[in-house]
Amino acid sequence: MSFSLLNRYAFFALCVLTTLISLPFLASHSWMWIVTLVAGGLSALGVRDVLQTPHAVLRNYPILGNFRYLIEAIRPEIRQYLLEADGEQLPFSRAQRSLVYQRAKNQSAEKAFGTLSDVYQNGFEFIGHSMAPATHCDPMNFRIKVGGPQCTQPYSASVFNISAMSFGSLSANAIRALNRGAKLGGFYHDTGEGSISPYHRENGGDLVWEIGSGYFGCRTPEGRFDAQRFAEQASSAQVKMIEIKLSQGAKPGHGGILPKHKVTEEIAQTRGVPMGQDCISPAGHSAFSNPVELLQFIAQLRELSGGKPVGFKFCLGHPWEFMGIAKAMLQTGILPDFIVVDGKEGGTGAAPVEFTDHIGVPLREGLLFVHNTLVGVGLRDKIRIGASGKIVSAFDLASVMALGADWANSARGFMFAIGCIQSQSCHTNKCPTGVATQDPLRQRALVVPDKAERVHSFHQNTLKALSEMLAAAGLQHPDQVEARHLVRRMSASEIKLYSQLHVFLKPGELLSGEISGEFYARMWSLAQADSFEPAPQH
Repeated sequence: MSFSLLNRYAFFALCVLTTLISLPFLASHSWMWIVTLVAGGLSALGVRDVLQTPHAVLRNYPILGNFRYLIEAIRPEIRQYLLEADGEQLPFSRAQRSLVYQRAKNQSAEKAFGTLSDVYQNGFEFIGHSMAPATHCDPMNFRIKVGGPQCTQPYSASVFNISAMSFGSLSANAIRALNRGAKLGGFYHDTGEGSISPYHRENGGDLVWEIGSGYFGCRTPEGRFDAQRFAEQASSAQVKMIEIKLSQGAKPGHGGILPKHKVTEEIAQTRGVPMGQDCISPAGHSAFSNPVELLQFIAQLRELSGGKPVGFKFCLGHPWEFMGIAKAMLQTGILPDFIVVDGKEGGTGAAPVEFTDHIGVPLREGLLFVHNTLVGVGLRDKIRIGASGKIVSAFDLASVMALGADWANSARGFMFAIGCIQSQSCHTNKCPTGVATQDPLRQRALVVPDKAERVHSFHQNTLKALSEMLAAAGLQHPDQVEARHLVRRMSASEIKLYSQLHVFLKPGELLSGEISGEFYARMWSLAQADSFEPAPQH
């Protein structure tokens, strides 16, 4: 017992003893001041540790116990820089991050001596190549026209764009760099639900204005939708499309709060919220409460914007709810111009761990379900589909296009392009690279002209790689990618084409009454046009 006590307090006692012994020698030996200051400082720390109450480790191991908290604090950095394997995705692997950094800097991303991937591991995926490769096409032609029959101002979108990230979540310099890069590359920049800030407008890059449940930038003082304010903002030539955010992959169905101490004057002015109050994003919208009302809201926004493409973004949850929206399209004749499917893989927004890990449908399953539903009701050719969720490479683009996407968006990929190092401190306001912070000194480290060029280069080089992949497969445009072109390993002795692996509905199949697969038939029977609730079953 006494030995244990001595062992735990030995270093503390040594520091105190050293301080006391050094005191008489201060006058005769100047270097003793250093010894006294160091030993005295450690002794004071030890006294604090013994007297404090929150941490039992420090009370039992004064001074030395602090090393435990120091090592714990830098554990993520130690793991990322020293221990993490190249293919270990936490949430993005070193190989994925390195690919973005290289392409953003216009450095070679070629690899020698073969793949590091285990090509015989279950889940390994690849794209089949052709014995008759196509000629490489100009990636600048990889564009998709967005705007259905009810749209009078269609937009030609790149197949690769910047996903939703708000000013307030990202710094002013990050927004400037992203938008300037989008302008240089001719692709769009989604504003996120935080509305259109002055920093989105500085460089004139194409914008998709995302409107969330807080209606930031177009809200009344009570937080409801303000049609007049919306029309004023939507009339800007820089705003190319309007996107209603129903939910996001990081925390679908959760909503959010920006605490009042984080609401700066700039954020308050951009969002149209008062200073000194928490900025609330409710879990649900107040402008509509069922599928029919959602489509009526879409029609209203399209009219107020002068006929610009209007759609919605969501992470799939209950399948019958989206099928209810499809039934409402058939009932009302109102169609969204596009739908962006977000995956539960998460994004830049912080979320409760339970939501991040266990809420929402992953991107591929959600994307395929949306694609199949629109095909099944005969509307797929009138509505474009975007995909968002952990997309950073040309193969990522091809894989979602094989499941029905017309284009893809990336948030974290473009964050890497402007310097993000995946420190996972986005919610602390202490981002080490100035990307996700409102601290003026921290964001000063992000040099806008330099990072804007990297945004442009990442986009350009990724599409160049996509062009090369497509040509190898005998294709010339992303809209030619089909499920039969991609392959997944199922076991050590079996591989399957995507077309064999997944169910694909035939045009109009949901309306025919002969639906392949019990799942789709069951969900269709539960869907209601006038309610998000499942229909009663008899």
